Amino acid sequence: MLEKQKIYENIGEKDIKKILHTLQSTTLLYKNNQSIAYSIGNRNIIGIIEEGNANLIRFDFDGKRTIIEEMSKDDIFSDMFLSTDSSELSVVATTNCKVTFIEYNELIKECTTNNKIAPILLNNLIQVMSRKLIKRNERIELLTRRSIRDKLLHYFELEGKKANSKTFNLNYSYTDLADYLSVDRSAMMRELKNLKDDKLIQDINKKITILY
Repeated sequence: MLEKQKIYENIGEKDIKKILHTLQSTTLLYKNNQSIAYSIGNRNIIGIIEEGNANLIRFDFDGKRTIIEEMSKDDIFSDMFLSTDSSELSVVATTNCKVTFIEYNELIKECTTNNKIAPILLNNLIQVMSRKLIKRNERIELLTRRSIRDKLLHYFELEGKKANSKTFNLNYSYTDLADYLSVDRSAMMRELKNLKDDKLIQDINKKITILY
């Protein structure tokens, strides 16, 4: 499994504060279920999750919700990473969160000066973005599975690999899992029961064990 890149890797505590001050960053606190950004509206702004967890969510015109991406500490989000209309998207905290916002253009500008920290931060951001692309490809593969059963099994396999175990905790509520898989919740619950009846998985209080 690809190790998660840290945003401030190879940067000392004092240098972190210094570069964020130079970039005139803004750090804000958000509560669980609070919207962090609804259509950021500025493709130059990058949000860095310093603490907590959040989801990137798309709301269709009919109100249907789809979880596009799970994010946690050292993840980033920005309109510049999106190919869709950002007005359909919202970043919502799933725990209490601390988020720092920086301007990408200011970071690039600092890289052209004698600032030795800016290129390190830029490289870390690029590494995080590369990891996000891998995650996006995994998600595309997940969503292209034809049946709900195939989507569930593939999702469990991915989570098992992350946990390096056939037993892992399901972090999503069932409603959120259905939104993440982009399927009907009732149909998903029926398929989960079928998977348990077929002895392909065990599900005890949302602790999943892959049996096959």
